[in-house]
Amino acid sequence: MSPHDVFSELVGQDEPVVTLRRAAAAAARIVAGEPDSGGMTHAWIFTGPPGARRTVAARVFAAALQCERDGTGCGECHGCHTTLAGTHADVQIVTTEGLTIKTEETRAVVLRAASAPTGGRWQVVIIEAADRLHERASNALLKAIEEPSPRTVFLLCTPSVHPDDILVTIRSRCRLVSLRQPPAAAVADVLVRRHDIAPDQAAWAAAASQGDVERARQLAADPEARGRRDDVLSVPRKLTSIGACFDAASRLEAASKQEAAISVAELDVAERAALERALGAGGTGRGATTAMRGAAGQLKELERNQKLRATRAQRDALDRALQDLIGFYRDVLVTSMRAPVPVVHGDLAAVSAAAAGKWTPESTLRRLEAVLTCRDAIDRNVKPQVALEAMMVSLWQG
Repeated sequence: MSPHDVFSELVGQDEPVVTLRRAAAAAARIVAGEPDSGGMTHAWIFTGPPGARRTVAARVFAAALQCERDGTGCGECHGCHTTLAGTHADVQIVTTEGLTIKTEETRAVVLRAASAPTGGRWQVVIIEAADRLHERASNALLKAIEEPSPRTVFLLCTPSVHPDDILVTIRSRCRLVSLRQPPAAAVADVLVRRHDIAPDQAAWAAAASQGDVERARQLAADPEARGRRDDVLSVPRKLTSIGACFDAASRLEAASKQEAAISVAELDVAERAALERALGAGGTGRGATTAMRGAAGQLKELERNQKLRATRAQRDALDRALQDLIGFYRDVLVTSMRAPVPVVHGDLAAVSAAAAGKWTPESTLRRLEAVLTCRDAIDRNVKPQVALEAMMVSLWQG
């Protein structure tokens, strides 16, 4: 098997790759009209921690299903290329930059998924954030999974199979693929081979990213990303009073908003310009003027969706910051317990060692739990400022 096939994207996921290769081969036999010897099913759930690349795994599997070379996922044929590029006619990718996936969108996808694949292989539906499905959207999806078309495959990506992330009834009808956090050495190897990053820098970034390949690439290549990380990891040393706690919460919340605004600004402008052109902006005459007056509702809907996207982007930025803090307190605990495992933030080993000498393991664990509680609160729509303030006070008090 070529080391450069689509499955090479799944860094450090040896067992899941074996499962997916076997299923793709079985799917190819079904397409060829041969007896199915097992291994393929119509609904899958990809789970795993941050950095496990659940969406990448789903897209890679979809490419293997559409591969024109007996489902090998060769990475070279038209089916592989178009699937990975997001342009394959028989691969629908449901994503959301807002807080939830709408019921209407899910129903439209389910309706299209019921049709036969135009290319003769599989109709594939990838739902990148199935944990964001609205309750009614989940029910619409459940009905489709219960009564699937012969050549339709659903690939759902969620952090876990906890009922808060995915309906129990959906989970019971899907095959589970559990992904793990890739080893730092495997991530570092990818940075060196694919992105020409120096080995020392790659090793540091791989550890600091806690196995997230894309995050590691950013840390290794982007000084601004490294600066944001440094600001976050300076927080524990700045919590010297109740006032300092509130200041730290405000700064972190403001920084996440700014990062989110920068990340969506270009797309927001392009979307608005495209919609205005479609509605006749720049035209002359009474017809064009009337059309623009009638477009107020569509522009308002666009603005609403862009606001939801900005909120989602801010939460993602906050989650990255909280992941860094989790790594720091984990390092303190590892050091104080003298556990035989490497620290996450090797460049701050002296700082975490100093904290380990000052805090008891119990107080460090309480601090770690405070960060995890903050993540959970933000995920449940608690205002970030409120969740961050409560966390900072807990971190200060220990």
